[in-house]
Amino acid sequence: MENVSQEIKTIRWGVFIPLFLLISSSVILGILHSNFLISLTKDFFNWSLQNFGWLYQWISMISLILVGILLISRYGHIRIGGKDAKASTSFGRWFAMALSSGVATGLITYGVNEPIIYFGNVYGELNQVGVEPLTHQAAIWSLGRVFYNWGFIPYSMYTLSGLIAAYMYYNKKRGLSIAATLEPLLGKYAQNRIIADIIDVLATMAIILSLASGLGTGLTVVVTGLKVAYGYHATTILWIFLGALTTFLFTFSSYLGLDKGFKILASIKSKVLYFLLILLFITGPTFYILRSSTAGMAIWLDNFFLWGLDPIDIGGPALTQWWTLFDWAVWVAYAPLMGMFLALIAYGRTLKEFIIVNWILPSCFALIWFSVWGGTSLYLQQSGALDLVQIIKDNGAVSGLWAFLQHLPFKLGIVIVPLILVLTLFSSAVAANSITTTIAGMCSKNVPIGEEAPSYQRIIWGVLIGSIAIIMSAFGGGSQGIDGIKYLAVCGGFCVLFIFMLQLLSIIKTFFYDKPVE
Repeated sequence: MENVSQEIKTIRWGVFIPLFLLISSSVILGILHSNFLISLTKDFFNWSLQNFGWLYQWISMISLILVGILLISRYGHIRIGGKDAKASTSFGRWFAMALSSGVATGLITYGVNEPIIYFGNVYGELNQVGVEPLTHQAAIWSLGRVFYNWGFIPYSMYTLSGLIAAYMYYNKKRGLSIAATLEPLLGKYAQNRIIADIIDVLATMAIILSLASGLGTGLTVVVTGLKVAYGYHATTILWIFLGALTTFLFTFSSYLGLDKGFKILASIKSKVLYFLLILLFITGPTFYILRSSTAGMAIWLDNFFLWGLDPIDIGGPALTQWWTLFDWAVWVAYAPLMGMFLALIAYGRTLKEFIIVNWILPSCFALIWFSVWGGTSLYLQQSGALDLVQIIKDNGAVSGLWAFLQHLPFKLGIVIVPLILVLTLFSSAVAANSITTTIAGMCSKNVPIGEEAPSYQRIIWGVLIGSIAIIMSAFGGGSQGIDGIKYLAVCGGFCVLFIFMLQLLSIIKTFFYDKPVE
């Protein structure tokens, strides 16, 4: 009883209770009135992006510039944890953990689908950009656009949030909280319990809902794959089984801790990603991939500032609002807590190493992934071997992946389809593991620097997050229920946008006005 009592004392009730009530209320509303939830949150989401799209774009550009300056600055030698801090993992495993926690199912789901959607103008993405759909120009333009959406800008957000979190946690010996990252800017106000709790609740709520929608999206991808590849139709039992399996994976892994759980999952996932990338590059249209990706990079760089400063007026709602700004809102929603997880695993590394592993390397990996997977899908479409555009129009935005896999050369689809099904669930579990661990730390107090939160907290949040995804997908109308909580997540991300802005100012003050602690 003494141990249990001691563990209960570590709960931050000011964060735990509001979070639990808000998330539970959202789930109940989604079950009872899913159409109302979707309508309400969609309207707010549209309003936020139409009126603040310019702000998202400026923040994304500032993030990119700031992380670049920090990379080449004289503060790159500062070691996280102090001069004598020693890293406990190899460089390769560290990168595997950083990569696996950040990409979730996005690369797998949209590596094929997003370039094809642009290429075919499926939802009107090309209506305002002066590119003719279904042409070679549309193909290289599509690659350029996905390079922009998935490249250096989004990872700069994760990196900056992680950088200030790591510095404040390990070097300044502050608590594991988002409020602590704002202390250089807000001073004593960041230590005020009420202010700190409000900041942490807002940011944590946004990422819990974002993660739940991500898990739900992953379940949708798997259910679609089972239908397309094996003829299994979506049933409530299937949704619950897959959701429960994923929840068990990441909750049990989180319970085991970083060393025994997450490191193993991340290592397996990263090796599978490397294998799939190399396999498709070798067996696919290699020279087409190299040529089209090079041209795509030219399009990307040529339009970089045009796309980067477009508040919707240039590209139009179908392209800028529903793709780029939607992406930015989700990345911003994730950034504060994902950054805290990246901080937890960065002990003993220098700031320059931190930026390289969390910004440059994942961005380069994303560019290569979209070059290979996106390039191959565009080749199949242009050569007439497979009409992915029509498949997506008929079956939805994530359906192209499975038709693509079934048309791989040498009948590789027989092996790759089940592998991707497992990898999708695995990716959801790995991403959820990292966030669950961080949320548990956020809802705890009196946890020594460098140690993890009590295991029961990780179990509570793992089960709750998994339950949201299962309930919204199985009982909230399938993809419609997931849409509702996805819009809700991005609405929460709108609130986090202002917290993230304060983090940027806090970074500037810490490294360019104050004297950093080494």
